[in-house]
Amino acid sequence: MIAVIDAIRDLCISMGEAPLDIEVLPQSGSDRRYFRLHLKGGTCIATYGNNIPENDTFMYFSEHFREKALPVPALIGWNEERTIYLQEDLGDISLLNKLEEEGLTDNVYALFKQSLHSLAQLQVKGHEGLDYTRCLTNQEFGKQAIMADLLYFKYYFLDALRKPYDKQKLIDDFEALSTYLTHTEYKYFMFRDFQSRNILIRESGNVFFIDYQGGMRGAPQYDAASMIWQARANLPDNWKERLLNDYIDSFEQTIGQPVDRAIFKSQYNGYVLIRLLQVLGAYGFRGLFERKAQFLTSIPQALNNLRWFIDNQSLGIAVPEFRKVLDICVSDEILERFTPLTATPETPLTIRVNSFSFRKGIPTDDSGNGGGFVFDCRGILNPGRQEEFKVLTGRDKEVKDYLEQQTRMPEFLNSVFDVVDITVEDYMKRGFESLVISFGCTGGQHRSVYAADALARHLRNKYKVPVVLQHVEQEAKNWVNNKY
Repeated sequence: MIAVIDAIRDLCISMGEAPLDIEVLPQSGSDRRYFRLHLKGGTCIATYGNNIPENDTFMYFSEHFREKALPVPALIGWNEERTIYLQEDLGDISLLNKLEEEGLTDNVYALFKQSLHSLAQLQVKGHEGLDYTRCLTNQEFGKQAIMADLLYFKYYFLDALRKPYDKQKLIDDFEALSTYLTHTEYKYFMFRDFQSRNILIRESGNVFFIDYQGGMRGAPQYDAASMIWQARANLPDNWKERLLNDYIDSFEQTIGQPVDRAIFKSQYNGYVLIRLLQVLGAYGFRGLFERKAQFLTSIPQALNNLRWFIDNQSLGIAVPEFRKVLDICVSDEILERFTPLTATPETPLTIRVNSFSFRKGIPTDDSGNGGGFVFDCRGILNPGRQEEFKVLTGRDKEVKDYLEQQTRMPEFLNSVFDVVDITVEDYMKRGFESLVISFGCTGGQHRSVYAADALARHLRNKYKVPVVLQHVEQEAKNWVNNKY
């Protein structure tokens, strides 16, 4: 990380100005790293990535789209190796942030509508003169790419259910659906990952797009389906229908001619299904195979979206074995399998979560039950050895960023969640009243505090169970309180 920061500083100096400060930003789902550079005249964003073809594609698309006056960040410069590039700072507020903060307000709807209007312009105007040989992967989202998404769902979600089905008939149905969706009347630039977290809202209220480097030529309906049916956004049914019509209006306006709405919507439904299944495949891979708890908790909502879709929409093509498989996925049995238990007012269980210093000893269990868990965080790199973190705790942003981005704390906690969840669910079913879970580190200041907070948050969010959180060492020093 230090070498990357030094390289970013050198790039800025070569362009005429050393940054006043370089702020490390949270890492997203990719391997790219982001930094906010504070300069005399304002800020900009530095991106570091070892995938040079990906960087090249993003920079090419960005320059092409800016020439068309489309809402993407302006490029400022890049290093000779093309591993670092600087771009306009669009801020930190995404459309998803707006939705989560404001809820289903008229303002949020207007932002979704504006985003879909700008999407239609990006798809059509961005397509003009675009060199698709510069795409990162496929030049076109055709039959092969559709089959890849369907197989992703099959291998990482469907097969993990261990339910019987006719594998050859399913593959035949995949082939038929892929062929049907490939024969679309309209093919323009396809964003490929168009969702509310990739849409940033400026203070002016204008929307801008990021993370379009996976784009290719394809059906415009795919991007609209990706946004409107994003599982995490969980838009209501009336919004989905209105936004689709808003998008078609904007698309017709941009191409300058009407579309056959029945055919357009039929193929849109096919891409909605593809996107829903691709998301389930991703959740299955991250949750069932990589054992990342946050993805497992997203599966029930994705399944509920899929259930509503197959009950209310038509694909326009007969795929009987595929339909049989979909019915399996949205059955009550499968939904119950992935839906976690939640506490009720009658649930007697209270969980006590502690952080402590091994120098002072493990906290006692006052309930008299004994047992529980004690996790040793000393195998994680210690932020306390860094001079700038010595007077901070595991609740300060700088320490949290260090633990999340430069240590194996996320992996450690995913394993902790797996183990603890088994016991919590069993205790809830059996009516147990108490469970104690403690995290220790050398001083009880950084790693254990962060881990205890993370587990308490996980348990409250997933199980809605009462959690009593105590930072033994820090509360003795009056450094932190029981709120976060």
